[in-house]
Amino acid sequence: MTKRRIKKIAVIGSGIMGSGIACHFANIGVEVLLLDIVPRELNDTEKAKGLTLNDKTVRNRIVNDALAKALKSKPSPIYHEKFASRITTGNLEDDISKVSEVDWIMEVVVERLDIKKQVFETIDKHRSPGTLVTSNTSGIPIKFMSEGRSDDFQKHFCGTHFFNPARYLKLFEIIPGPKTSNNVLDFLTGYGEQFLGKTSVLAKDTPAFIGNRIGIFGIQSLFHQVKKLGLTIEEVDKLTGPVIGRPKSATFRTVDVVGLDTLVHVANGIYENCPNDEAHDLFRLPDFISTMMDNKWLGSKTGQGFYKKIKNDDGSSEILSLDLHTLEYRKRKSAKFATLELTKTIDKVIDRFSVLVNGKDKAGEFYRTNFAAMFAYVSKRIPEISDELYKIDDAMKAGFGWQHGPFQIWDAIGVEKGIDIMKAEGLEPATWVKDMLASGNKSFYTIKEGATYFYDITSKSQVKVPGQDAFIILDNIRKSREVYKNSGVVIEDLGDGILNCEFQSKMNTIGGDVLAGMNKAIDLAEKDFEGLVIGNQAANFSVGANIGMIFMMAVEQEYDELNAAIKYFQDTVMRLRYSSIPTISAPHGMTFGGGCELSMHVDKVVAAAETYIGLVEFGVGVIPGGGGSKEMALRASDLFHKGDVKLNVLQEYFLTIGMAKVSTSAYEAFDLGILQKGKDIVVVNKDRQIATAKAHARLLADTGYTQPIKRNDVKVLGKQALGMFLVGTDAMEASRYISEHDQKIANKLAYVMAGGDLSEPTMVSEQYLLDLEREAFLSLCTERKTLERIQHMLKTGKPLRN
Repeated sequence: MTKRRIKKIAVIGSGIMGSGIACHFANIGVEVLLLDIVPRELNDTEKAKGLTLNDKTVRNRIVNDALAKALKSKPSPIYHEKFASRITTGNLEDDISKVSEVDWIMEVVVERLDIKKQVFETIDKHRSPGTLVTSNTSGIPIKFMSEGRSDDFQKHFCGTHFFNPARYLKLFEIIPGPKTSNNVLDFLTGYGEQFLGKTSVLAKDTPAFIGNRIGIFGIQSLFHQVKKLGLTIEEVDKLTGPVIGRPKSATFRTVDVVGLDTLVHVANGIYENCPNDEAHDLFRLPDFISTMMDNKWLGSKTGQGFYKKIKNDDGSSEILSLDLHTLEYRKRKSAKFATLELTKTIDKVIDRFSVLVNGKDKAGEFYRTNFAAMFAYVSKRIPEISDELYKIDDAMKAGFGWQHGPFQIWDAIGVEKGIDIMKAEGLEPATWVKDMLASGNKSFYTIKEGATYFYDITSKSQVKVPGQDAFIILDNIRKSREVYKNSGVVIEDLGDGILNCEFQSKMNTIGGDVLAGMNKAIDLAEKDFEGLVIGNQAANFSVGANIGMIFMMAVEQEYDELNAAIKYFQDTVMRLRYSSIPTISAPHGMTFGGGCELSMHVDKVVAAAETYIGLVEFGVGVIPGGGGSKEMALRASDLFHKGDVKLNVLQEYFLTIGMAKVSTSAYEAFDLGILQKGKDIVVVNKDRQIATAKAHARLLADTGYTQPIKRNDVKVLGKQALGMFLVGTDAMEASRYISEHDQKIANKLAYVMAGGDLSEPTMVSEQYLLDLEREAFLSLCTERKTLERIQHMLKTGKPLRN
């Protein structure tokens, strides 16, 4: 069979979802044709210009305006602004014939069956045989859409439901139609995982599919509980946010962002189309939601929803909360619960659930009520919406940003304990759960030899979750393949001669134990293995060095100890560069300061596309002291021979540090000089990152890795560069663009990157620059303003500008 390849797609409909999908395909290098309708009348600007409805700019106005709006939105739907050039726009009258040239046509028009059927009728006339056609509907039955279409159309047609925003949310539901070919379903499943970086979930053609069916149930259940339990919206958001592994926006803030009207549309669809759902009445809107809809309090899009941002008389901004009893806005109230206090020392979210459901306060009551309803509901959706329980968990994690799915949470509480909680609420699980326990299976999931197995209802046995072969799940192998452990790291054997060093500190900060663990990992790898990966699967790779430790040493004026600590950091990253085995870093999420520095010193970086990386030390009043300042000078030096103006090159690298620039994706990190073209790579699917990093370590070893020779050929410009930098910082301070303390930090950085006040350009060693860097870092730690900044960062988590 000919292998299907996607080189070009057409997206029909350029609204928020259509433009977002178009941008994400552009992100992965696919050429996109984005089409929308032709305007029926001129706007004022077009009239003023004397344009007519026949002018191309008018005919493409809707699609061009929509795409432009999407590209300006934050967070951005595109990895890099240059990638937008991969999108070509057009309209459904002049350009529809071009769909004959694409490999995949995706419909993303308004959620009306009659309009969708009209679009598909037009597409069927122009598409080439074998071309994929999919709908991004969020709930209209797939079986109705392809009625009357050609056999080839129906064989290659199904639903492909992205969640908004398409770049960031990982769920990719695939919903077959009555005649969809299995080859098409298999292809889309693999394509979603490997190329789009998604969690592909094959769903049944049921109302709202999997993600929205369960997600909207959860929100509607909360809507009905909130008044009954006497909770405020702040309290619910406190209880349903990060403490249980959900996004910071929790429940009510999420509804505001998504739009209350969007939620109501889906809830009404479920209510109307699922009359036999045992929780049917829960999808009926509570009175306060109906009132909010009547008032157009839809959330961010209308300026107010459950929360409302106002301007006070003094010009300050304030966020008010909606009182659900009076339906009036009031000042926000703090939310505190004794039960939550008990979880503060429990770092792993999955370990908190058994504590939360045993709470003696209102929070404990809330969790018992909430989880009882959710457990009963998901158990009864099998086999209605899915035959396999893991698909429900996958959908909730990928589509709603839950760290753990409902069956995983139930396992954490205990299956029997979960049933007891249900009984106390007057609920029962589906019969198959009791059958599972009776068959000797005490949990929904088990781990065997590093793989995850789930309870299969049909066979009444644990079956391996498919598709894991491309992944390495550290949670699954940590215990069985642990080689070494201290309080800062766990070192695991990934197999095939490759070790992994996984950070375990809070926010993966880099302190003494982490550095000791990294050195131990290098020792072990050089002695008994053939490569080393520095990688983890936490929310963020590393937020940098342990600034609390730096602050205490500086306050106590323990400068010898601080000097030793900084040198230890420098020596560790240099060991990564000059070890006898290949070293790979696998950054993702926030990769700041020291996390960035160690990634700049490995043989290869395998970065997740969603990597936000930068040298941010200026924000706490110091310069990068773990090799970052040295490395930027070195990388600038490596470009000097290419004929670039030396001072301009050095200035660009200086500004990357001085402005604390952080990439908004891994692709932007190449522009900043943090990632290197031709050496470092980007993976879109974070789940594949550790496996890919391991493969590259293995490849470097197999192709004859040789320990690098230490460099003594870094060209520094001395007084020539230093003079330029000092004049620049003087001018910026004089114009009050930077503070006097900012100028002092910048001048210290300038001294390091210029190589000191050498009288002429000179070749120096990396160690020479590291010594300058460490000296500058230490001198800044004696500054009162620096200590104030560090203290402010420790208290607030935000940098302080003097």
